[in-house]
Amino acid sequence: MIRMETGHCRIVGKSLAGERIVDEQTFVSLAVLADRLDALKKLNKSFASIEFSPHVEKLNRRSSVVAVS
Repeated sequence: MIRMETGHCRIVGKSLAGERIVDEQTFVSLAVLADRLDALKKLNKSFASIEFSPHVEKLNRRSSVVAVS
């Protein structure tokens, strides 16, 4: 499980850095990471203040635009 999460982090990170194209896999990885973060927040309120960086949030908004188009 840790390896999979690292892979998702790597995909999103490389997409943000311009080292790989932003594609469907980027948005899938972002969705997985968002789900994991939500699960952590529900598990323990200590995680409640953790948020994605502004760059990741911008990418997340972009995925919403792509999905609607």
